[in-house]
Amino acid sequence: MYTPTIRQLTRKKIIGMRIKSSVANDKTVELWRGFMPRRNEIQQKVSSDFFSMQVYPPNFNFQNLDVTTEFEKRAGVEVHNFDEVPVDMETFVIDEGLYAVFNYKGNSNQAASFFQYIFTRWLPSSGYDLDNRVHFEILGEKYKNNDSESEEEVWIPIRTKE
Repeated sequence: MYTPTIRQLTRKKIIGMRIKSSVANDKTVELWRGFMPRRNEIQQKVSSDFFSMQVYPPNFNFQNLDVTTEFEKRAGVEVHNFDEVPVDMETFVIDEGLYAVFNYKGNSNQAASFFQYIFTRWLPSSGYDLDNRVHFEILGEKYKNNDSESEEEVWIPIRTKE
């Protein structure tokens, strides 16, 4: 169905914004509405790609999901350094590590079955365990908000099974 590439990520410096969210009370739209008008205030960008990040609490259960459990959503861009951080924005570091990288094509509103496949079918049979690091999507030039032809990279943190 979906086959990832396994990649070693190098440390990334991100500047952006964050908000508390949950599956039941999804505030992704609110976060991006606040971030996008201010994105050009960020200097020293590495590329034009956007990072949509999720920082889940330890032991977040993806297989028996409690839709009310809060986690942190972040919107940002990768930068060369943290020398200039716009007012009301924050720095964030994505630590290096191993990731399963999936290509997702389609409307983000219809991604639930895609993520369900990753966490309930691919991961248990993959030879990897989920790692407690940031999950993120890279929204590059093929990303089109709310479009069935949209494409993005989905990065899931993994580690070799113990």
